[in-house]
Amino acid sequence: MADDGNQENPFTNKPSFIHGEIIKTSYDGSKNDLLTGGLGKSGLAGSAPTFTDPKNPTASELRTLAIYNNYRALVDISEGGGYGVLYGPNITINGKITDNEGLIAGDEFLAFADNGSGRENITMMVQVPATFNPLLACIITAPSPGSRGVYGAIATAGEWGLKHGCAVAYTDKGTGTGAHNLQNHMVNLIQGQRVDADTAGKNSNFTTMLKERDRQIFNAKTPNRFAFKHAHSQLNPEKDWGKNVLQSIEFAFFVLNKEFGESIGNGKNKKVQPSITPDNTIVIASSVSNGGAASIRAAEQDKQSLIDGVAVSEPNVNPVFDSGFRIVQGNRKPVFEHSRSLYDYTTMLNVYQGCVNRDPALAGVPLNMTPSELGQNRCVSLHELGLLQSTTPEEQATEAQRLINDFGLLPEQNIIQPSNWFISVPQALAVTYANAYARQRVENNLCDYSFGATDLITGKSVPLSVETEVKLFSVSTGIPPTPLIGGVDVINNASVGEPKRQRESISPSSQRQDENLDGALCLRSLATGIDVITKNKLTGQMRSIHAKLTRGIEQVRATGNLHGIPTVIVTGRNDQILPPNHTSRAYFGLNQRVEGEASNLRYYEVTNAQHLDTLNASSGFDNRFIPLHYYLIEALDLMFAHLTNGTPLPPNQVIHTTPRGGTDGLALPISDANLPPIAANPDAEDLITFTGDAVLIPE
Repeated sequence: MADDGNQENPFTNKPSFIHGEIIKTSYDGSKNDLLTGGLGKSGLAGSAPTFTDPKNPTASELRTLAIYNNYRALVDISEGGGYGVLYGPNITINGKITDNEGLIAGDEFLAFADNGSGRENITMMVQVPATFNPLLACIITAPSPGSRGVYGAIATAGEWGLKHGCAVAYTDKGTGTGAHNLQNHMVNLIQGQRVDADTAGKNSNFTTMLKERDRQIFNAKTPNRFAFKHAHSQLNPEKDWGKNVLQSIEFAFFVLNKEFGESIGNGKNKKVQPSITPDNTIVIASSVSNGGAASIRAAEQDKQSLIDGVAVSEPNVNPVFDSGFRIVQGNRKPVFEHSRSLYDYTTMLNVYQGCVNRDPALAGVPLNMTPSELGQNRCVSLHELGLLQSTTPEEQATEAQRLINDFGLLPEQNIIQPSNWFISVPQALAVTYANAYARQRVENNLCDYSFGATDLITGKSVPLSVETEVKLFSVSTGIPPTPLIGGVDVINNASVGEPKRQRESISPSSQRQDENLDGALCLRSLATGIDVITKNKLTGQMRSIHAKLTRGIEQVRATGNLHGIPTVIVTGRNDQILPPNHTSRAYFGLNQRVEGEASNLRYYEVTNAQHLDTLNASSGFDNRFIPLHYYLIEALDLMFAHLTNGTPLPPNQVIHTTPRGGTDGLALPISDANLPPIAANPDAEDLITFTGDAVLIPE
């Protein structure tokens, strides 16, 4: 976009997609701030902040708790794992450890992006640190990872940007913490307060389209249920994640021009501040996981040349499948069927992983804590349905593991999948994304699933307490089950006897507690279009839903065309949620096919790194895995140096890290020795290459 020289700067005008009030809050960096919510480095590592009135928290209290939970959800908060030593609020941009608590003064701007209907209400936020220099302007995007709220990327791209004096452009990507309690008709406002949906009107973060009479009928049949924005907005929000990131950048330019577009100084020092435009501002699109994918898709869709560079970690990118290349790691069997969608491989895991946890090879791995009888029941049920051929539970588990690895998931992921199952990641993703992609209404109860609070002992549906409900903005991931005791969970409506939490439910087909295999098979059938049991094509309503779901997935596919924008992708080889063969590796290959020699993409794969750094503080993770977050910081540093000084980006490579070692729960403290830098001139045996028809990954 042209500079403002002889033309009016369009970024001085309020963007047409911003509706309603823009809420500005200033923080002086003493008792409250942009980065830590006033908690500082020590407070983020301590106990969760509380509310003065547990039933009526203030917007400020909700914000502080949201920052606390979102920060800790993205990074390992233990000192031995690197917090306060290698990264954290007290670490300078040069890596120096200080005694500073790391509070950052500045202004925060909140607003909804919407088409005027109030149905979209995508949260946009811009943080402008007091150190922002309009003469050296920079913007970092921080779209939320997962389905988190607008503070989701505060610990990653947010912290890096604020420390470097950049404005940070956040968005919740239309997912966030939109939680509609259908029983009491309460919803969230933009700052998290819970109010009546009718009172909120167009100011609601999310309210279902359910009419009042239909809501009452639904409540009579299935009381105490919730609708969540990502699952039930009927908008397939993921299709617009790239657009949302671009809008967040435009919003940031507007805010910066509004704040700094006047004369500055006085007397002899007085000068007119030039307009802040893409031509005089460095813009880096960043974030992790879903947020990383959103930034990649923004770069693909950037027709205004807003973005100068991209630096992301473990992106949930769903590349278009290109049969013209294969992926080969070392001397392993080539992977031809790469680029599977998140829904495809997640529903595969959702069927078989519950059984895999019984594999003798996984005995004693960290957080393999799901009751063993449930895993055995899942194995037996799969065998009875002809989906496993082995006859003993141990052999069945081993067979199930082989099926998963044959699906393109790396053996390096196997050790982490039991923990993923224990915290219900594939189970939750499968339900939410099925509803989202197929644009299902909450009252459809797709595959007999619903969301609601449950009794901790019996698993039965119960009302959510007021004290817990008011915290949803601050504690929810945007996808049930929410990570708090007594929170919103996934319910199997078809459980024998009465609806129950999925883990305790009894499948009608098997008459046993097998963690709702019936529901998992229903979701898997929607992925393939084939009934998993009968092998026949779906018919009737299921066929229609499959068609809608397939269209939804195609809407989120990445093209691989970055238009030459310098881009860095960092991914952990052990990523248990987003398998590299279907995400980062596949995207790298697609990009090479699409852009060829014009590509400016760099792919760095990190050994001994998994998706959820926060787990590294747990026993068994601590001595096996290193923080991938460390390499996102390095990727951002490399991109910033490239854009400001022209420093070449290092070539594609595998970074071979060294685990901390020690016994489970007593890992040795991490140090630089565990984390070799991304090499400017890596050894030949570490180079990742593309031969024209193959992505070659060194061991």
